[in-house]
Amino acid sequence: MSKRKVEFVSYSGKPPGLCYGVLTLRIDGREVVCEQFVNENWVRLASGGDFSFDEDGNENVTEGPWTVEVSESLEDLKSDIEKLIYDNIPYGCCGGCV
Repeated sequence: MSKRKVEFVSYSGKPPGLCYGVLTLRIDGREVVCEQFVNENWVRLASGGDFSFDEDGNENVTEGPWTVEVSESLEDLKSDIEKLIYDNIPYGCCGGCV
């Protein structure tokens, strides 16, 4: 059995909403748009960073690795998708959700 091939095409998320982008992948030569819960091919990214205020009201933003969840249809490609995300999308926490 041959292994499926996945490639990074694009990601539309940008600060201040880095977590809220649409990921487009090429899977087995076919372009697939992975939108959160819109179709059977979805990828959900959650920032490993944090956003808070100190006692003086100053913003504290830290960046961290992504937590990646995928639809059942992409489960066999999850480790490849995670690698593509880490290689192509900067670590997040821009504070845009606050």
